[in-house]
Amino acid sequence: MIDLSTTYLGMRLRSPLVAAASPISRNVELARQLEEAGLGAIVMYSLFEEQIIHNSLELDRMLSHGAESFAEALSYLPEHGAYSVGPERYLEQVTALKKALSIPVIGSLNGVSAGGWVHYARLIQDAGADAIELNIYFVPIDTNLTSTELENIYVELVRAVRAEISIPLAVKIGPYFTALPNFAWRLMEAGANALVLFNRFYQPDLDLEQLSVRPNLQLSTSGDLRLPLRWIALLYGRIPVEFAISSGVHSAIDALKGLMAGASVATMASALLRGRAPDIVRNVLRDMELWLTEHEYESIEQLRGSMSQRAVAEPAAFERANYIRVLEDYRPPYAIGSHNDLTGRMLYPFLGDES
Repeated sequence: MIDLSTTYLGMRLRSPLVAAASPISRNVELARQLEEAGLGAIVMYSLFEEQIIHNSLELDRMLSHGAESFAEALSYLPEHGAYSVGPERYLEQVTALKKALSIPVIGSLNGVSAGGWVHYARLIQDAGADAIELNIYFVPIDTNLTSTELENIYVELVRAVRAEISIPLAVKIGPYFTALPNFAWRLMEAGANALVLFNRFYQPDLDLEQLSVRPNLQLSTSGDLRLPLRWIALLYGRIPVEFAISSGVHSAIDALKGLMAGASVATMASALLRGRAPDIVRNVLRDMELWLTEHEYESIEQLRGSMSQRAVAEPAAFERANYIRVLEDYRPPYAIGSHNDLTGRMLYPFLGDES
C-alpha cells in the first residue's frame, strides 16, 4: 500500500489533499463526505476583519441607542450567546465541524490591519480549531506607502495573531512582493509555521454597458499552478517552514507537482466547486496512488522536495534561464517575415518585407 500521509502544521494528515477556504465548509454533511473520500484536512471559509468590525460597531450602536432612550431597552436584547450574528455563526460552525469530523479543521481569518479584531483568533481556537490560516489581502493605493512599510504591516499582523493563539498558524499571501524570500523569512520569524502560496485575488471587471465596476469570480485552472509551483520550489529548504500549494490544483498530477516542488499539502477549492467534490477527492487520490506505484514510490515523504531548486540537476531552470530558454526556443506557427503573413510583419516589423 502507498503511504499518502503527510505532516502539515505539526499534524499528521491521512492524505496531502486539503480543502481550501471556500463555501464547502459551510456544509457539515458535505465535509463529512469529503472526509470519507480521503480528504486530509479542511480549511474553514474566511471570517473577514470587516465582518468582525461591523458586528462590533452594530452591537455598540444598539447598546448606545438603548442607553440614550430608556433604561429598560437593554432588557429587550437577548442574553449573550442567545443570538447569532456573523462572527458568532462562524464559531458555531467551527464547533459543528469539529464534532462531525475526525480530520483537522483549520480556521481562516482574512484581514490586513492589527487591532482588536485579531482577538477572534483565540475565539476560533477556543471553538476547537486545530490551526488557523491567516489570509492577508491588502491593495496598496497610497503613493506614500513604501514596500518596506507594507511588509511591516503584514509582519505585525502575523505577530499579533501569533500572540493570541497557541495552535499552529499558517499565513496565506499573494505573490506581489519585490523580495519574496526575505519577506517569507520575516513572516516565519513573526510566528508563521507554514506559508500558503498563493492567494488568488479576484480582480474586478468593467461593465461597458452599465459603466460600472463589477465583481467577477473566475475559478482557477491547472495553468494557475505555475506561479506557486515555482516559488515553492525556490523557497523549499531555504525557509524553515512548511508549504501548502494553492491555486491550480485540479488533478493528481497537479498535486504531485506541488509535493515534489516541496509542498507538504495541496489545497483545492475551484476543482471541488466545479463538480461532485467527494468524487473528485476520491479520484485524485486514486490517481496519485497509481502514479506513485507505477514510478516505484512507497510514500509521499519519499518524493517531497525532489524537484525543488536545490534538488534538480539544473537549478537555474527556476530563475532567468527558464525565461531566456522559453523565448529562444519558441517557434511561431507561421513564417516570420513572409509577404503573405500579415501577423508576422506586424509582430516583427524590423524584418521589413524581405522573405
